[in-house]
Amino acid sequence: QDAIDRKEKRSETFKTAVHGLETDTPALKAEELGRRAPQWVRDNLVTMCMRCREPFNAITRRRHHCRACGYVVCARCSDYKAELQYDGNRPNRVCQECFIFLTGHTVLEDREGKHKGILEKGAAEVSSRSLLCSSLQLLDKNGKGSTRGWFVIPQDDPLVLYIYAAPQDVRAHTSIPLLGYQVRDMPQSESRHLFQLVQSRQVFTFVADTEELKQRWMKAMARSAAGITEEEEEEEDADE
Repeated sequence: QDAIDRKEKRSETFKTAVHGLETDTPALKAEELGRRAPQWVRDNLVTMCMRCREPFNAITRRRHHCRACGYVVCARCSDYKAELQYDGNRPNRVCQECFIFLTGHTVLEDREGKHKGILEKGAAEVSSRSLLCSSLQLLDKNGKGSTRGWFVIPQDDPLVLYIYAAPQDVRAHTSIPLLGYQVRDMPQSESRHLFQLVQSRQVFTFVADTEELKQRWMKAMARSAAGITEEEEEEEDADE
């Protein structure tokens, strides 16, 4: 019953957001898409993606805005780029529906044969060519809850941390650009091996299963945060 109540609440939130878009913030007409800047739906009006209706959360499904229609959508539903006339025909993030309308391209079929972003690659494929990969826990901001996942720093994208729910997943849930972060050690707490990524007010707290694994991750993240790649390290060793 609790699950039913939550689902109904989310559905009502979605309907409210759509109603607000249709009344307070009128949607653009089809012929205006890309030609006129949309009025964005406010983040606090929705708890789920306005395209696929999957609920948002702070870690694995974050909010994005389609630059063509103004809808609040998840990363998967806005993983497209289209040139927008109102922005000098520069490529902008758009949702799938707007991408199809603006470009006339068929989704997935046109993209499957081309280079796939690492977010779309399977964890096993990326892990086989990684600088470091293992299971870690990512603590909530309040430190009370945590999300266990499969974390990977790929060789072909060594400045980004990719997070999968499981080693067999076919798509990463999210990614964290590591460049510019500071890696902070934390004292052991209740047999938990803690460390953090810190940049300004953004803090990610991780829990490793062992102290040895923690040290390996701290070293790998520190190198990525400093912009050091495997290739650069090899060149430095050769010079020496």
